[in-house]
Amino acid sequence: MIDWRHWHNEPHLVGGLIVLGWFYALLTGPLRGRLAPAAAYPGRQAACFYAALVIFYLAVGSPLDQAGEKFLLSAHMVQHQLIIYPAAVLFLLGLPAWLVRPVTGRPGLRGLLRLLTHPMTCGLAYTLVMSVWHAPVLYDWALQDRWVHIAEHLMFFGVALMYWWPLLSPATELPPISPAAQMLYLVAVVIGMTPVFAFIAFSSDVLYPTYEYAPRLFANFSPLDDQKLGGIIMKAGGMTVAFLALAYAFSRWHKTSSASREFAGNSPAGPTTLGAP
Repeated sequence: MIDWRHWHNEPHLVGGLIVLGWFYALLTGPLRGRLAPAAAYPGRQAACFYAALVIFYLAVGSPLDQAGEKFLLSAHMVQHQLIIYPAAVLFLLGLPAWLVRPVTGRPGLRGLLRLLTHPMTCGLAYTLVMSVWHAPVLYDWALQDRWVHIAEHLMFFGVALMYWWPLLSPATELPPISPAAQMLYLVAVVIGMTPVFAFIAFSSDVLYPTYEYAPRLFANFSPLDDQKLGGIIMKAGGMTVAFLALAYAFSRWHKTSSASREFAGNSPAGPTTLGAP
């Protein structure tokens, strides 16, 4: 059974998060004068960044990790949702433009960074990594080997940052894509993730031996029921977040279009009429 008092305190997890937080505090505090002398302390962004670290720890360091690793695919899917959505989003929102400029502002890296942050690259990387890791042989391998599991979660977080970059890029040199392009991008990724969802949710067989033979935590909740719920959590979480992002992108696109029409109508030359001399 799950030991709800067990929290992971391994040095590579807690120490890694502390080091990240310490570097952020150092760069936004004592070293801020060197990076951006005129910038004030980014209070809201710092809150987002530290919240991302806390959520990441709750996902992989709390008893939820034990539930997902040994008992329930659905718990594992909740774990992944926390890593991919709130943790990754808050991490990017926590980065001021001047903090990433020493990397994104390097002319020698500009071509490579444009390739890596291109929407097609980001969407494909996210879709492929997430889909491939859910292949039964790889997914169950991660459940059986702690270090492989750590590598899987780090890759999920890495491609989650790539997924969100075209929408939330903090870099002025590599800005977010236009709202219209964001809507197309979000729809494309949702479509791209549909096969892996269907593979998990509609399979008539239990795909992952670890969960098939795991002790049942709830009566009348079979491994196949758990697997279907896990697939639903994956798809429902992804579609809900994508819908919210899509709605926000649409509102920005609508405001931009309305402002452009209003400006054209109020310009000294007046609105342009097709076929006018």
